[in-house]
Amino acid sequence: MADFREQRACIKFCFKLGKTATECYEMLKTTFGEQAMGRSQTFQWFSQFKAGRTSIDDDERSGRPVSSSTPEMIARVRQIIREDRRTIDEVSMLVGISHGTCHKILTEDLKMRLVASQFVPRLLSVDQKQQRLDVCLDLKENAANNPSFLSNVITCDETWVYAYNPETKTESSQ
Repeated sequence: MADFREQRACIKFCFKLGKTATECYEMLKTTFGEQAMGRSQTFQWFSQFKAGRTSIDDDERSGRPVSSSTPEMIARVRQIIREDRRTIDEVSMLVGISHGTCHKILTEDLKMRLVASQFVPRLLSVDQKQQRLDVCLDLKENAANNPSFLSNVITCDETWVYAYNPETKTESSQ
């Protein structure tokens, strides 16, 4: 895509030279080829310069910014999650961003992962209990040796946290 700001500068230059909008459009087509802005857009900018406009920049637009994943927004989401476990919908409403953007911040920017507590069986055999104990001790050791280990752990799709806190299926659905 051609730089339309550069083309607007060319339109302003043509206007200052006393060219017509049609001559200006033909010059843009010759110079930029297929990347030239359209005829109606060229005429619109030409008439704006004729009416006294001096800036070649786009006007400010109202509404939500193009990207909500700013460093400030990431810091706010991190703070909310550390203060209290919340659902993505709750976090997105608190900070004023979409569900998808909030999910992107949690997974890509904060490097959080999903752990679903309902996948943990309730009735375990002795061997399964021992295996779980071994895994838990290994995780505890990893957490002690790596200070950033727990910052990469999230539980459940409903709750985003830094530490794994197993719950029963009933507790996690509340």
